[in-house]
Amino acid sequence: MKVLELKNIYKDYKLENKEKFTALEDINISFDKGELVSIVGESGSGKSTLMNLIGGLDSDYTGELKISGSDLKNFKQKELDDYRKKKIGFVFQSFNLIPHLSVLDNVTIGLTLSNVKESIKTKKATELLEKLGLKDQIKKKPTQLSGGQKQRVAIARALINDPDIILADEPTGALDSTTTEQILEILKEIADDGKLVIMVTHSEKVAKISSRVVEISDGKIISDSLNPDYKKIEKEKHLALDNVEDKKAKEGHLSLFSAFKLSLHNMWASKIKNFLMALGVSISLISMILMLSFGAGLTSYISDQAASFSDPKIATITKAGGGSITNPKTFTEEEIDKIADDINIYLDNKGNDFKVVTKAEDEYDYNLKYGFNTLAGIGDASAVKITYTPESTGEEGEEIKPITSGVFYVYTTPPSYTEKNLITKNGHLCGRGEIMLSSAASKALNIDNLEDIVGKQVEIDIKHQNINLPAPLTVTISSIVDASMFSNMLVMYIDYDYLKEITANNADAPTLAPTTLYILTDDIKTTNLINDFIASRPDLSDSLEDKLVRMFDEMLDTFSTALAVIAGISLVVALIMILVVLYMSVSERTREIGVLKSIGARKRDIKQIFSTESFLVGVLSGITGIIFTLIIGGILTIVFNSILGFSPLCMKWYYFLEAILISVIISVLAGLYPSAKAARLDPVESLRHE
Repeated sequence: MKVLELKNIYKDYKLENKEKFTALEDINISFDKGELVSIVGESGSGKSTLMNLIGGLDSDYTGELKISGSDLKNFKQKELDDYRKKKIGFVFQSFNLIPHLSVLDNVTIGLTLSNVKESIKTKKATELLEKLGLKDQIKKKPTQLSGGQKQRVAIARALINDPDIILADEPTGALDSTTTEQILEILKEIADDGKLVIMVTHSEKVAKISSRVVEISDGKIISDSLNPDYKKIEKEKHLALDNVEDKKAKEGHLSLFSAFKLSLHNMWASKIKNFLMALGVSISLISMILMLSFGAGLTSYISDQAASFSDPKIATITKAGGGSITNPKTFTEEEIDKIADDINIYLDNKGNDFKVVTKAEDEYDYNLKYGFNTLAGIGDASAVKITYTPESTGEEGEEIKPITSGVFYVYTTPPSYTEKNLITKNGHLCGRGEIMLSSAASKALNIDNLEDIVGKQVEIDIKHQNINLPAPLTVTISSIVDASMFSNMLVMYIDYDYLKEITANNADAPTLAPTTLYILTDDIKTTNLINDFIASRPDLSDSLEDKLVRMFDEMLDTFSTALAVIAGISLVVALIMILVVLYMSVSERTREIGVLKSIGARKRDIKQIFSTESFLVGVLSGITGIIFTLIIGGILTIVFNSILGFSPLCMKWYYFLEAILISVIISVLAGLYPSAKAARLDPVESLRHE
């Protein structure tokens, strides 16, 4: 049985004007093992087309093309891929070596596609390269080789899978005369080892050393003659390899690990381009992580500050709606009694034994206390002012000028406040005839050391619509209180009962009524139940701190949404950028794709290589983004700590995991089309690509 038989082969090309061009017409020819055949003819005669059909690169023809009795026309795509991988070895005029792979990797690429073990393919390729005189060139790149050396590497690549047929397209066309003789000697030796070698050539010198010359013209075979002077070379050392240990491995396909290695080689070859692409994607990731970190940090900070001024065993109630922070709604005694009764009924229905007791019910053992809180204003517009007269420095004739400052917020001392809220070593919680101030008093009253003002007297003047003093009142500063939520604003703390007492002296002002109710509970469970009750009542609300937290949360949500939209747009832009770069990469590597297909790479293999590259781009982008985020975050933390005294950045570990996942996802999505395009490329057209 002949190794290769062609019967009534016709090949037509469709032209743009829908006409047909016949490239091959009625080809009938057969070939056997051990032949060194030269197919000669003018350009356009059909030589290369015939080689493409024999090589399984083009299956669009009519007639029969039988390989060892099996008609290639009936092969499925998978079988055609295996045919090119196992039965055919290509040697190209322009060598078609992959430039970023070493000589060894160029030769073993066919075995890599077959998932042959690393040790086996390295040993096999090394042995073959030594026989071809390339022992010292194994680690070099193709650009470091001469033309003859490149062609020997191409021959080694063609032989590595031990094919039955070697197809050589103008194998000496780009070589000088001396190198031509060496390459022809190698091809002759391959044929004499028992393989069918078919050379497409214009060279008479090549034709003369062949065992058989087939001349083709206008797509037809016009002559087929044997060379009577052809003599086989008898050698003990053959080029053909006969390692049976990898036969089973040759049935495999490109593994994920091998695709990973190839992708790394490809990416390293264009490292600057890939790094810039990763850097572009990382900018989106940096903005996303910082946005999440700012949101988490600010929310955590505000929540912590609110928690520091609250007690889990105290439920706080204010009126909902209608009022404002400068003129809050107040509670009447009737409303307070009704709320207390409603809460007790609610708790009883929930199986809780706690009872809310008002001062009216038990003057000595009550757990519902009052508070009054209001925004007084800023600067001269403040309804509450404090005047402090510094002590004399002892210098004669020096005029001592009092210092007056507006109070930003008036806050009756909540029952949750203890000595822990004081930031001065001296002092105590304020009582009758006393007030406390926030740390902003240092700037507002020109105090160098806050400890110095504790125990000193100041005048307070209140001209507020809810509280109004007929004349300034002298009080003592009992201590300085931590007011982190208003750290830059002057806040005055005063006892509720004392405030009510001093305002009662003004007949023109309304009687002070509470804006806030504090219920001192027995445990957190009771507090939570009362908070549930408050949440169920549309006319009630919770504490000022909680209101501020919600306000800031809403602001942060808006801010975060805006940043998320910006980050989302930048991620879309990044996806498009990756798609464009990978698409361009496919165009740049079209010939490489053609080479891979010529040695048996399946569509799936090509897609896997490019998909793995896009995956690695995503990983690289994610890592780059994380590194730059940590650097930028560290710088911002130092800046914020120096300016604000705290950093609103809270970077959680899962933000970085999310960044990696998002980066990989958008990169893989962006790589879907380029990888699919690469897989669909026609091998013949790809090999012609410049």
